[in-house]
Amino acid sequence: MAKLIKREIFAQAEFKLSQFRALCITGPRQSGKTTLSKMLFKDKPYVNFETPSTQVAFLENPEIFLKTYSKGAIFDEVQRVPLIFRYLQEMLDKNTQRGQYILTGSNNFLLQEQVSQSLAGRAGYLSLLPLSFEEILSAGLPSETVDELIINGGYPEIWQEKLQPTVWLESYVQTYVQRDIRLLKNINDLATFSRFVFLCANYAGQLVNREALAKGTGVDTKTIYSWLGLLESSFLVYQLQPWFNNANKRLIKSPKLYFHDTGLLCYLLGIQHKTQLRKHPQYGAIFENWVISEIQKNRINEGDTKPMYFYRDSTGNEVDLLVHKNDELFAVEIKSSKKVDSSMLKGLNHWNKYHPDANTLLIYGGEKADEIKPNQNLLPWNQINQF
Repeated sequence: MAKLIKREIFAQAEFKLSQFRALCITGPRQSGKTTLSKMLFKDKPYVNFETPSTQVAFLENPEIFLKTYSKGAIFDEVQRVPLIFRYLQEMLDKNTQRGQYILTGSNNFLLQEQVSQSLAGRAGYLSLLPLSFEEILSAGLPSETVDELIINGGYPEIWQEKLQPTVWLESYVQTYVQRDIRLLKNINDLATFSRFVFLCANYAGQLVNREALAKGTGVDTKTIYSWLGLLESSFLVYQLQPWFNNANKRLIKSPKLYFHDTGLLCYLLGIQHKTQLRKHPQYGAIFENWVISEIQKNRINEGDTKPMYFYRDSTGNEVDLLVHKNDELFAVEIKSSKKVDSSMLKGLNHWNKYHPDANTLLIYGGEKADEIKPNQNLLPWNQINQF
């Protein structure tokens, strides 16, 4: 039997259940939402709306169906039965006890829309992403190099069952495209959409270029905009927004594209082993993607939902990540190299020129932490969980 991995977000989930009548947990398919829910609600019934017979039973008579679970339950993949939110609103208005239900879903947009319309003030909200480096370490799972972490990604089943990532992720992508996308959007040509998903991997860590994606996929830019929204709402990718301020300085307005899981990114790029990864022309961007997704996971797990940004101006000065920590803004540069040279600090030094007291950090592929100068530090990849 596979070892259960305690998730870092567990404390946040318990807290939200103490504050709200229901808790909504979203996240990508197979990220561990069901397992987390069952760890939180050990003694309450579990109902999976992916099962056709369960869907039918609910739709035939929602009131009678929900009466069976009047003392609480885990309702999995609730986006399959959007009607449930209307009935739950009525039930939660009659009974204001905290922590009655956990609702899970693998589509963020559908769930957020329903929660804001029907369960506002009644339900708390959490996102569960794939395993973080911290969670992999805490579970005692072997992870000797950053390249191994990048290729394996963070889907729990791959780690727990010691599966071959490429084989598992091939099935994952096929299921996502052939089943989930059909339910979310009326896309007639799934082959074209599938090509779009693979093409997005070539733009990881880069500015989103809708025109190039449209040309490579053979659809218009309006469709690309809609499809990117689909990938984002189902937690395959996210778009990191550019930093903006009121200064009269021309800043880049396009977001940058990142994948929530680098294992999935590697699969889409055709990378199957560490040697191939190291030699890949996009290795620097893939490493950057891993670091940014790790920082994002750690923040979400701690309940910090403040947005992150990147900085780039029209003359090419850039900083990979701007992130608030303990009410202070950190400028973070990310380099995959195992050795540090002064050219890597160009972006941070530019930032310090206009923000002389700012904290700056270089996260790199080596293994030694150091202070470069006051407020400017060097952090190795294997201490990313400490940031």
